[in-house]
Amino acid sequence: MIRVFYYDPTTGQSQSGGEELITRWRDSTDSIIWLDMQGQSREQDSELLERFNIHPLAIQDALRPRHPPKIERFDDFLFILFRGLDADVDGLATSAIQLSMFVADRALVSRHAQPSSSADWLFKKLNNDSSPIHDGAGALAIRLSNRVARRYIEMLLELEPRLDEIEDEMFQHPDDALLAELTRYKSSLRKLVRTASYHRDVATNLRESEDPLIKESLKHEVADLYEQVERTQGLANMYYQICNDLTDGYLGMTSHRLNRVMQLLTIITVIFVPLTFMAGIYGMNFEFIPELSFKYGYFTLIGVMLVVAILQIIYFRRKRWL
Repeated sequence: MIRVFYYDPTTGQSQSGGEELITRWRDSTDSIIWLDMQGQSREQDSELLERFNIHPLAIQDALRPRHPPKIERFDDFLFILFRGLDADVDGLATSAIQLSMFVADRALVSRHAQPSSSADWLFKKLNNDSSPIHDGAGALAIRLSNRVARRYIEMLLELEPRLDEIEDEMFQHPDDALLAELTRYKSSLRKLVRTASYHRDVATNLRESEDPLIKESLKHEVADLYEQVERTQGLANMYYQICNDLTDGYLGMTSHRLNRVMQLLTIITVIFVPLTFMAGIYGMNFEFIPELSFKYGYFTLIGVMLVVAILQIIYFRRKRWL
């Protein structure tokens, strides 16, 4: 799918459409265009990017299914590669899409293989109010990047209530399913920390460089982008530590319960050892055992065994082992 948003600053008119607007943009000298490519073949995307004089190495990076987020300056354009979330995010998702942006003087070209809700959001916003494109292609790229970063924060903030629920469930109804859920969260959060680190490098470059394609009027939006990715990294680190603490707590509780079970089994064993010893002595098949001829020998032995067991139970209770 190819969609285009065209803006003519001379007339103040804007229009959305398809590839026919590209020709109109080429015939103009001051119009601004946003070309968004989604779900086409690699060959089609490559051919279209070449028409915009995109460097072959930048095209190669943009078409890769996975590539670390980066920013690179070429002669005629600025290449920004972000890692966005899928359009349909359920829970703590780490499946991401490559969002490539080529910022030129009068054009923004974006490419993503899967649907991007951030690109959909900005395109819808432009159809309702074209003012974001008035500041140029660089402004669109920064706003699109900002939207990508905000989606990470929204997703992370939805995790916090679930972590509170897990903490309560650990004390009320501990279950191995909770440990498995925490392990999944830890794995996802590690990936998010790595992605946020890449995004932070990109935002730092945008904030510190004085690229003419990113106007001075956008400095506050660039600063906001940096804050968003920094907050994403901070939240992901914090939630990872919480998950780690909850995991350690669960394992500690499990170990404590196991120790209590082993303690109880040990006490039972200790109680029955002397009783088993007595039963073993008088269960031997010797003819001359003095107590065998005693009339009350059976009752005496049972009484001694009961006294030994009771004394041991009293001792263990005083030691608070029972």
